[in-house]
Amino acid sequence: MLIRRENPGDVEAVRAVVALAFAPYQAARTPGRPDGLPAEVTLLDALRADPGWLPELSLVAPAPAKAPRGGIAGHVVCTRAHVGAVPVLGLGPLSVHPDHQRRGVGSALVHAALGAAEALGAPLVGLLGDPAYYSRFGFEHAETHGVTAPDPAWGEHFQVRVFERRVPPPRGPFVYAKPFSTVDGV
Repeated sequence: MLIRRENPGDVEAVRAVVALAFAPYQAARTPGRPDGLPAEVTLLDALRADPGWLPELSLVAPAPAKAPRGGIAGHVVCTRAHVGAVPVLGLGPLSVHPDHQRRGVGSALVHAALGAAEALGAPLVGLLGDPAYYSRFGFEHAETHGVTAPDPAWGEHFQVRVFERRVPPPRGPFVYAKPFSTVDGV
């Protein structure tokens, strides 16, 4: 499966994939949003305008050429975050078009994002997600590594993937890029 960097021509297709991927969860989380879009679309738009946006870590999985609508099958982004004063990465949102779910697109995107993050020298990547899904990529409960979640209520769902390095990984509070704390419903 091909994974590549997002290019400027992909922005609207990526927004559409994010909207479709998160639409089933939107009504339960924040009913009555005035724009009707899932919060992850608003988050992605805000991240693009934030200093924490790292274009080299916004990745897409193009839909197979034989797919009826073509376009983008999935998207993932890592943005600048911090553990204490140490720069790290926050992964998400991860989105897969409903027509392409359960076909390995999400896994391929996460593997590509983690490979790129490690190649760029990130000490760790943090995320909020299902431990049953993300453990297969080496994510562990953040507190195992001395990293505290932005919200203590996240419990075991806040995880980190630590990369092998000569120095120990940073310890302390994890802080996402600013839009994660300013977009309602995320």
